[in-house]
Amino acid sequence: MVIESAILSVIPGEEAAFEDALRTARPLIAATPGFIGIEVRRCMETANRYLLLVRWETLEAHTVGFRGSDRFPRWRELLHHFYDPAPLVQHYGDSVVD
Repeated sequence: MVIESAILSVIPGEEAAFEDALRTARPLIAATPGFIGIEVRRCMETANRYLLLVRWETLEAHTVGFRGSDRFPRWRELLHHFYDPAPLVQHYGDSVVD
């Protein structure tokens, strides 16, 4: 399993609109073969910051399957205008501790 992570800094005051857009966008990513699950958690210290965690079967499920799909442009349209700055997306492999 691969975990995609990103810190999402949403433009202050746009948090509710972002959360609504995220609920609309969720089915777009969930329809991707190799998608396992998604979590988006709001930061307790900084109200406009969110932690995105997406679980994928493989790296390619995200980088090729989702980003290369006809659904990705709609995902970007719904969500990417909320971010300032643009998030750094990284992928992580298996846990180094049990």
